[in-house]
Amino acid sequence: MTRRAPARNQDISHDEALIAELRADPAFATAYLKAALAESEDPRVLLTALRQVASAHGMAKVAQRARVERESMYRALSAKGNPRFSTIVSIMGALGLALTVEPTHTRVRITRGRKAAAAKTKPSRGRAA
Repeated sequence: MTRRAPARNQDISHDEALIAELRADPAFATAYLKAALAESEDPRVLLTALRQVASAHGMAKVAQRARVERESMYRALSAKGNPRFSTIVSIMGALGLALTVEPTHTRVRITRGRKAAAAKTKPSRGRAA
């Protein structure tokens, strides 16, 4: 009679599953970071998401590609981190990602030129505000 090896527990934690998905699917990693930006104005949300994506690709490897000291990258992406914009851009670049700008749903009016500047500073005549 042959004996089967005992079945291994196939359960993995949520974090492990997330890291595996972020590593395997660049489109998912991109969507994950976009969602972090869209869901909150708190920079810690983006830092946490970026830390998870970097962790999925190996923190030491990402730090080396970003030309950032590994310890500095851990500190910058921590919950209390306050990284420079250049550090974020370097880490994103090392991950093969770039920050982009897209229009919002609210409309912002931008005026140009001297006439527009003069119109803003010109006092109105005859009318009280």
